[in-house]
Amino acid sequence: MAFRRRKSYPVFSQEFIIHNHADLGFFMVLCVLIGLMFEVTAKTAFLFILPQYNISIPSHDGEIVYYQYGMKDLVTILFYVIIAIILHAIVQEYILDKINRRLHLSKVKQSKLNESGQLAAFHLMSMFWCLYVAVTEGYLSNPKTMWESYPHVYLPFQVKFFYLCQLAYWLHALPELYFQKVKKEEIPRQLQYISLYLVHIAGAYLLNLTRLGLILLLLQYVAEFLFHIARLFYFTDENNQKLFNAWGVVYVTTRLFTLTLSVLAIGFGLARAESHSFNPDKGNFNTLLFRMFVLLLMCLSQTWMMWRFIHFQLRRWREYCKEQAARKKTAAAAVVPKQQSKLVKRESGYHENGVVKAENGSTPRPKKIKIP
Repeated sequence: MAFRRRKSYPVFSQEFIIHNHADLGFFMVLCVLIGLMFEVTAKTAFLFILPQYNISIPSHDGEIVYYQYGMKDLVTILFYVIIAIILHAIVQEYILDKINRRLHLSKVKQSKLNESGQLAAFHLMSMFWCLYVAVTEGYLSNPKTMWESYPHVYLPFQVKFFYLCQLAYWLHALPELYFQKVKKEEIPRQLQYISLYLVHIAGAYLLNLTRLGLILLLLQYVAEFLFHIARLFYFTDENNQKLFNAWGVVYVTTRLFTLTLSVLAIGFGLARAESHSFNPDKGNFNTLLFRMFVLLLMCLSQTWMMWRFIHFQLRRWREYCKEQAARKKTAAAAVVPKQQSKLVKRESGYHENGVVKAENGSTPRPKKIKIP
C-alpha cells in the first residue's frame, strides 16, 4: 500500500502550523484528558471539560443541579474551541476534500463549497440540538416561560452546555480564517456574520435571555441550513435553483417570527415584571432602557439582514435577465443563417425554347472560360 508523502516544513513555521493545526489541537486535548488521571491535576482538567458554577437547589424529587455563568466559563470555551477546530479539520479532509476532487471546481467555488459544507453540518447539528433542548425543557409547549420568572439566572446543564458550545464554535471560526487561507476579499463578509452570531449568543447568555435566545437560534438555524444546502446543490448542478426559492420563503418567515417573538417577549412579557433599578449583581436587567436597547438591536439586525436578502435577490434577478437575453441572442443568431440558406438566387431574364433570353430579347453572351 503506497502512502502519499506530505511536504516537510520548518517546525513552528507558518506553513507548518497551517497544515498541522488539527494535530497540535489534538495534542492539547490529549494533555487535558491525561490530566484527569492524576489527582493533582484532575481539578484543573475538570475546568476545561465541565461547566462550572453549579448550585444544588432542593426540590420535591430531591436536589436539582443548576448552573450560573462566570469567568471560568472562558476556560471551558477555550477547550471546546480546540475541539471545534479538530472537528472542522476532520470534516474538511474526509468529506469536503473528496467532493472537491470529484467535482473539479474552480478555486472560488471550492472556497464557497467548503464554507457551505462546514456550516451546513454545524447548522444541522445545532438545529436538532436546539429542538431537543426546547422540547425537553418545555419552552415550545409553554411559550410564556421565555419571559416568566425573569431573570433566568439558574440554567439546566444542557442549556448552559449548549451556549458554551455555540460560543466556542463561532470563536473557532476566527482562527479558521487563517488556517483555511481565506482570501482578503472574503474576510469582511465572513467577519460580519461571525460577529453577529457572537454578539447575539453572548448577549442572550450574559443578559439571562437564554430561553428566548434558544428559540430564535432554532429559527435562524433552520433558514441557514436551507441556504447552505441549496448552495451545495447549486455547485453540483447550476440549473438546480429550486431550493433557493424555498429558502427565500423560509428566510422571510424567519425574520417575521424573530421580530414578533422579540417584541412579544421583551416588549410585553418583561414589561409586566419591570424592575425600577438596574441590578446586574442579581442578573436582573429588566429596565425600560434595557428593553429598548435590546429591541433596537434586534430591529436593526433583522432590518440589515432583510436588506442583504433583498440585495441578493435583485442580483440574482439581474443575472437571470442577462442569461435570458444572451440565450435569445444566440438563438436569433442561429436562425438567421438557416433562413439565408433557404433563399434561391434567381437569374434575370426569361427562358425561350430552352435558352435564357435577356430582358431586351437578345441572347446573353456565353462566358469565356479562362485557361490556367
